[in-house]
Amino acid sequence: MSRLTARQMKAKETKRRILETALHLFGQKGFDHVTVDEIVRTSHTSKGAFYVHFTSKYHIFLEKFKEIDDFYASFIQTLPVELSSSEKLLRLTLAQMTYLKDDLGKDLMRVVYKGGLTPNPENYFANTDRTLYKIVHEFVKEGQEAGEFTTELSSSEITMLITRCMRGTLYDWFLFEENYNLVAESEKIMRAVLSGVRK
Repeated sequence: MSRLTARQMKAKETKRRILETALHLFGQKGFDHVTVDEIVRTSHTSKGAFYVHFTSKYHIFLEKFKEIDDFYASFIQTLPVELSSSEKLLRLTLAQMTYLKDDLGKDLMRVVYKGGLTPNPENYFANTDRTLYKIVHEFVKEGQEAGEFTTELSSSEITMLITRCMRGTLYDWFLFEENYNLVAESEKIMRAVLSGVRK
């Protein structure tokens, strides 16, 4: 694998600085109250550098979602192939919530979720082409083909139910603060959903 040149490393660092600065500002002021000018001024970069890496401030969120989806793609490679589809979906959910809680944290996830509520044609929460949806859909289809899950609902409908539960559990995490154990609640909800779609 070739090493990055000094120029490539500088570009990577600039992109990281813009991303982190923007997310911090969104968290402080709200997405709608932060401009690209403010992001570049605060990150000590230029408007040209911003647009080299991001086509708009909304693409900051898309970049973060890509990082999260990369985690999901890597995680499923660690799952034993002989696991049932239910067990794969449960383990994915627990790994997801642990990662979001421990690696990204509540403050950053709250900012990302607020950004997801901003009307945008590229809304990643609703994008069924993103990695998370594809992984869940594949596990659901596998479960239906093995006779584990009902076929009274389509694989797409079951996938939507599961991903809605994932989003809803995270939303409750923001609402209930300290009294809410994200991983434990996710496990309870996912077990109930999977039980409901079993054949």
